[in-house]
This record gives sequence, structure tokens and C-alpha cells, in this order.
Amino acid sequence: MRKGNMMLILLVICGLAFLVIGTLQAASDVKPPKEVKIYSDAFKDHKKGPVILQHEEHEAKYKIACTECHHTYKDGKNVWKEGDPVQKCDACHDPEEKKGNAPKLQLAFHNDCQGCHKELKDKKAPYRKCNDCHEKKE
Repeated sequence: MRKGNMMLILLVICGLAFLVIGTLQAASDVKPPKEVKIYSDAFKDHKKGPVILQHEEHEAKYKIACTECHHTYKDGKNVWKEGDPVQKCDACHDPEEKKGNAPKLQLAFHNDCQGCHKELKDKKAPYRKCNDCHEKKE
């Protein structure tokens, strides 16, 4: 092979490597939202309003690992990792009935949020009164 062709192939390979590395770096720089509205259209009737989760605060201030809330279970293990797509909870948690190991949607929300708040030594984290977390019904 001639030197010119070899140089061209080398340049193309380097260009592709930089493109792939740049794309991966850009994807890792995606920041999670500051806050998340926890509300599902899967419920036929909403008894309470939505919950606004201060996502950034839970991550930065309280050092809550992403996998405390986000999960994808395979063979009984959470294999979800940061950067993986985040599914809506109602994709696996049905509002009407427990399916397999996935509890009903409301129970899944409450187990995650209330369970964590109850475990905190600082009992200022709300978990007893519905309106401490839920906004007024729309």
C-alpha cells in the first residue's frame, strides 16, 4: 500500500476516534434536571396533587445515589447505571395491581420516598403528612 493511502486511512481512523470520544464526553456532561414532577397519568383518579422532587438537591446536598431511585432489575440485581435511560415508573409499576416483583405504582413511590425519609436521623424530612410532599390537587 502506498504511503499516501496509509496516511489517509490513519487520518480517517483518528477522525472517527475523536468523533466517538467527543460524543461520549458530551453524553456524560448531561446534567439531571433540577427538579422532577412526580405525577402519573396512569392513575384513573388522582387523590392528591403531584410531588415536586428537588432532584439536584437530593443528589448534591444529600449525596443520594442515582440507583436509590432509578432501577432496572435483571436476575434480582439492579443493573441500572448513571447515563442509562430513565423510564417512567409506570412503565413497570401498574397503578392497579402488583405485577411480579414490582409493587403497585403508589406503593413504589411511597416506599422509595417515605422509606428513605423515615431512615434519616434528621426527622425534618417530610413523610407523615400527605400535604408536606403533595401539592394541592389540580
